[in-house]
Formats: sequence, C-alpha cells, structure tokens
Amino acid sequence: MGAMSAPKREGNIGDSFVSLSGAARQPLPQRYLDLKKRLIAGHERKVADSWNRLLPALAQQNTNIAQEGSSVIPSVAFQDLARLEGLSSDVRNTIRHHGCAVVRGVIPEAEAREYKNLIESYLAQNPGKTNAFPKDNPQVWELYWTRAQVEARGHPNMLAAQKGLMAVWDKPGPEAEIDLGAPVSYADRLRIRQPGDATFALGPHMDGGSVERWEKEGYGLGGVYDTIFEGKWEDFSPWLVDGRIPVVQDRYQGLGACSAFRMFQAWLSMSPIGPGEGTLLVYPDVKLSTAYLLLRPFFKALKGKSELDTQKYLDPSNWVFCGEDMDTDIQGATPGHGQELNDDAHPHLELTKTMTPMPQLRPGDFVVWHCDGIHAVDPKHRGTVDSSVLYIPVCPLTQLNARYLVRQRDNFRNGFPGPDFPGGKGESEHVGRVTEEDAKKMVERQALEAFGLEAFDETQAGLSDGARKVRGMANEMLQLS
Repeated sequence: MGAMSAPKREGNIGDSFVSLSGAARQPLPQRYLDLKKRLIAGHERKVADSWNRLLPALAQQNTNIAQEGSSVIPSVAFQDLARLEGLSSDVRNTIRHHGCAVVRGVIPEAEAREYKNLIESYLAQNPGKTNAFPKDNPQVWELYWTRAQVEARGHPNMLAAQKGLMAVWDKPGPEAEIDLGAPVSYADRLRIRQPGDATFALGPHMDGGSVERWEKEGYGLGGVYDTIFEGKWEDFSPWLVDGRIPVVQDRYQGLGACSAFRMFQAWLSMSPIGPGEGTLLVYPDVKLSTAYLLLRPFFKALKGKSELDTQKYLDPSNWVFCGEDMDTDIQGATPGHGQELNDDAHPHLELTKTMTPMPQLRPGDFVVWHCDGIHAVDPKHRGTVDSSVLYIPVCPLTQLNARYLVRQRDNFRNGFPGPDFPGGKGESEHVGRVTEEDAKKMVERQALEAFGLEAFDETQAGLSDGARKVRGMANEMLQLS
C-alpha cells in the first residue's frame, strides 16, 4: 500500500515537488509506454475524436475564466452550508462545476486571528526546533500538533462544514464502505507567508499522486477515469464517490504525498488575504482540466510554439494522436512527487491567464478545492501583512482513512509529523505541544472521534449498511468500542 507501510525520512514541503526540490526530472521507464498503450487499447479512434471535442470546449472555458476572474469562485456562508437541508441545488451545482469554493465565517474571526498568535508563541517557545521551508526564511512550517491546529480541526463549526462539503459529492451506494457523516481529522501543516516572499512560488500542480492517476494499481483500482481513457470524457464525473474508495494515491513513498482520501483539499485563513497576497490560485473547471491532463500524454503538436502563433499552435489541427510515435512521457508526472503543470507541457489550459485567485478573504474563511483540482500559490506575496493559513482537508471515514488514522494517532501521541509527511522527531521535544490529555479537555466528542480518540457511534440512526460497517471496522482498528 505504498505510503501506509513505513515512516518517511525527514524533510519539508520542498521535497514534495520536483520544481521546489531542485532535482532534475528524469525520463519515465519503458513500462509507462506499455501502460499508456494498454490504457487506450481498442479505443484509439474514440480517444482521438474525444480530444478534438475537448480542445474547443477548453478554449471557450479559458476565455470565460479569464473574463470573470475571481468572481467565478463560488462563495457560501457557513450558516447556509451547515443548515439541515443543505445547500440549494444551484449553489451545489456551481461548486461541482468549478471544483472549488469559499465557505465564509466557518470560525469566528477573533478565534481565527488568535490561532496565529498561539502559533507564533509556540514557535517562540521552541526556537530553532522546527523544520520549515525555506530554511533561511521560513514560510511553511512542519508543525502539526499546536494548540491552534488541534482546536481548529476539532471546532464544531469545522466538523459541520466538512460534513456539508462532503454532501456536495454524489451519494454513495448503500453498500459502499464510506461514511460521509463522520469526518476524519487529517493533520496537515501551516503557512505563515511574509509580505514580499517569492520563495514559496509553487506553480500549478495536483496533489493525490502523479503517475498513479494513469496506473492500474493506482486510480485504476476504482476505475475513476475509465470513461476518459475510453474516449468519453463527457461522461466523466469528478464527483462519483464509490470508485475513489479503493484508490492508491501514493505508491512511491513521496514526502508529503497523500495516501488518505481527501475529498477536498482546504485551508483556513488566519489573516486577511486578497488576490496577489500569497493566496491560492485554481483552474476553476475540474472536469475539463482533469480530462485534458489525462489525455495530454497521448497527443503531440505537429509544429512547435516557435513555428506558429499561439492560436495556430493550439488549434486542434496542429495536434495529432501519437500512435506509433508514443513515448514514455506523462507530462509533469514524477513518481514520488506531486503532479506539476505548466504552459509548455499543458498549453491548452492556458494557465498564465486561467489560474484564478481566491477572492478577498477574512480570518475564519475556509477555502476548499476538489482533490483533482489544479491549484497554485501566488508567485509573490505582494500584500502588506502576512498570508497565514492552516491546511485542514475534508476526509470521509473509509477503511483506508481509518488505517491512516491509527498511524496518525500514534504519531500524535509521540509528537511526530503525520504519516504522509516528512518524518524525523518533529515536535516530540517541543514545549507546549498538545497531548492526548490536553485534546480531551479542548474539544467535544465528535472531534475526538475524528481524531481517533473515541469510538465512532455504530448505533446512530440513518446509517447505510456500508457506513455502519466502516464505523465498526474503524473502531476495531483503533481498538475502541
């Protein structure tokens, strides 16, 4: 199961991406050519035809995105997300189309601001003890067990927001071993990015694996992208839950590569953050961008950028199915690293003009994006105050996530980083680190369930057979009852 097997070596977020690590990207071995051929075997003509339908759709959407800017990002008030009847169909459909959203006011602003004060105090108590990136001017800290992080992950509003967001996905089948009513806490890092910083300039990328998206032993285990490889990208839905349950996202022990199922990646703002101020950028059409990424390795340009103007270079007539000229390359995918994208490798996404910043945010706002979503970081923080966030993804209870929770709980007790992240002694020697005893005084029962410190309620009314089963499996793995 790849990353589920052993602790990872020490490091930081720079090790997660080839572009940040400074390493050269190596050619993929021969088996990837064989894989590519097998993926589309018998569907070559349909795949080629589907590409010719995809490129005009992308071009039109790119124009729309560039014109609308940040206004295209859906915003919803926390109260609307958390109410019993859930989101209106219009808002839900808008989130599903764009694959991202801002949930306003999940944490009261004063509390969210105080989180940053608590973290800065914790760092001051532990000078020189915390790994960070970059080392000489830290912007992203390898911290997981501060009081602020534990309180934020366990806040009743956070858990309610996570349940509301999981309901944006299609309802799983009654036997599917997943529970969308039982959020699982996933301990992630934090960012305090200072004005003027240009070092944490992480370009367009996708988490949740890279080559695994094409591999039969990765996303192929659930058939997540089968319709795309059959030449029917229009039938692909990013929101089908059942096929995601068995997926293996980290086959290569990548530092920071996620082995758990995160339905949404997300962060909670601890400061005011506007466009250009060290914020998140996304490509706000998850279906089209995913289809393009997955089909791109099967096509090539007849003439290069230097030979044609941009419009003619991108025109479908300049792009053909590779056929006998197919090679091993999967653009931007490197085993053990995140999937990276750029204008040279993925020109039809027109990333320079389509990567869209989040709108103006206040402390306590919660920013979320689909696990297939292309996202990036502002190349430079041009604001006047720090851009500070806690990474808190949205994770359902599954067997995979329960296994992860067992390991994460052990690491919490020892003060080590979360299992997906660079290893080492972490915060085990930090003064003021939250302990299990502290956590049980800080948060309510539902949060303790999410942390793996209390049993999930197997008797709750309304559970599907699959959800009840997975709660039982989780309690057995956690040795709770």
